[in-house]
This record gives sequence, structure tokens and C-alpha cells, in this order.
Amino acid sequence: MSANERSHGRKSIHASITPRALIGDSPDLAGVWRADILSLFPDTFPGVLGASITGKALKENKWQLHTHDLRTYGEGKHRNVDDTPAGGGAGMVMRADVLGRAISDVLRRRDPCPIIYMSPRGRPLTHTRAKTLANGPGAIVLCGRFEGIDQRIIDHFQIEEISIGDYVLSGGELAAQVMLDASIRLIPGVLGNQTSTEEESFSNGLLEHPQFTRPLVWEGREIPPVLMSGHHGKVADWQKQQSEALTQQRRPDLWKEFNKSHKN
Repeated sequence: MSANERSHGRKSIHASITPRALIGDSPDLAGVWRADILSLFPDTFPGVLGASITGKALKENKWQLHTHDLRTYGEGKHRNVDDTPAGGGAGMVMRADVLGRAISDVLRRRDPCPIIYMSPRGRPLTHTRAKTLANGPGAIVLCGRFEGIDQRIIDHFQIEEISIGDYVLSGGELAAQVMLDASIRLIPGVLGNQTSTEEESFSNGLLEHPQFTRPLVWEGREIPPVLMSGHHGKVADWQKQQSEALTQQRRPDLWKEFNKSHKN
């Protein structure tokens, strides 16, 4: 394993164009959900993924993380990874030959899986997409920088572009961690109470209802009496009404889709 590549788990052997040690602190786990991150800043991982639920699951080998430094695959003495955009324009674009070497190298080391590029022009990340990823073998995630990546890479490897919102970040690392967190927590066994994922926002097409806990009264504000009634049917009805009202008010787009999918 090269000094610029890190992973977690039980080791398996794959062909590689970069030298790797046979013994390391974080080897490859066979048959475990796997995220391969291609980034110019691999040290930003695991980041928040190393904390709380996802961090605990990582230590327990319920998923594995491998980071790959794109600079390793760069061109020339200075390991260049970008160049000026064809046709002119501001900024720099990540090179197709560099990214092609990196992606091909990772593909040789693991089972087939989706290749995802975090991009503001991609399809919005949804609960449904996160759940699909969680049910698969994992993903190769490309974190871009500068003005983006050469389109030929996207076309050649049939890369899926995913966005976490209508805004631009300095790079794809934060977006990748958001997408991975949304997916990893849905892997069976990661959450202690799997039922909780079935009651969260978007799991049924609606936003989640408000939540309350002790104290019963805070700053003159009481917990809604129905929640303390012990009547499970009335509680369920209240929660459903609240979810529908919040969705209609805050996300009319979701409300429209919910009504469409629930028509007889």
C-alpha cells in the first residue's frame, strides 16, 4: 500500500499500478460494503464519517473506507492533475488521462460498483438513492476540484453525477461525506434500532413529524398532550397529520409527489 493510500479492514490482494505493502494497519475487507474515495485531499477522510454511528460501524468492520490520492496518478515530475479548459475560460479542469488511470486502478482492486462524481449539476441525492447504495456493494466516489473534470471521463466510465444541493463547494469531499453518511447508516446492522430509519423524513415520502422529550414543560411550552396520552392510535394519527402539514408547507414538491403516488 502506498503512503498516499489508506484503507480499513481485513486484507485481500488485487493488482495495482502503485506499490502496496503486504502488511498495513488498515487492510481490505472481503465482502464488506466498501467506499473508495478518489481525492486530492485524502486526509480529509474519514472526517465526520469517523464519528458517532458511522465511525462505530467503521471500527466494527460493517463498512470499509479506502482513500486514493489523485496526485499519485498525476503527470510529469510535479504530478500535474489539471490543465486549462479547452475553448478557453477561467480556472482549471482535471485531466482525463490522470482520472482514467486512477479509476482503472481502483476498478482492478474491487468488485464492480457504481462510480459517482459529486457535482452541482448532478441529480439530487435522495433517500431512495441512498438506500439503493446501502443495499449494494459500495461505491467509487470521485471528488472534483477546480472547474470540474473532463467530460470524456464521465462518458467513458458511465459515471453517475450526484448533487447535494443547488450551490457550489470548493471540492467534492464534503459532499461525498454527506452522501456516504446518508447511505452507510442504512446498511443493515449499522443502526441499533433499524425501525428508526422507517420513521425518518423521506422514508415514506413525507417530512418527519416534530419530536419531543423531557422536561414536560420548558419555558412555558408543553409537550402536546396527545403524545403523553398512551393512546398509540391517536399518537400515530397526530404524527401523520403533522408530517403531512409540514410537507405541504415546506416541500410542496414532495407533497405533490406523495399525493400522486397515493392516488387510487
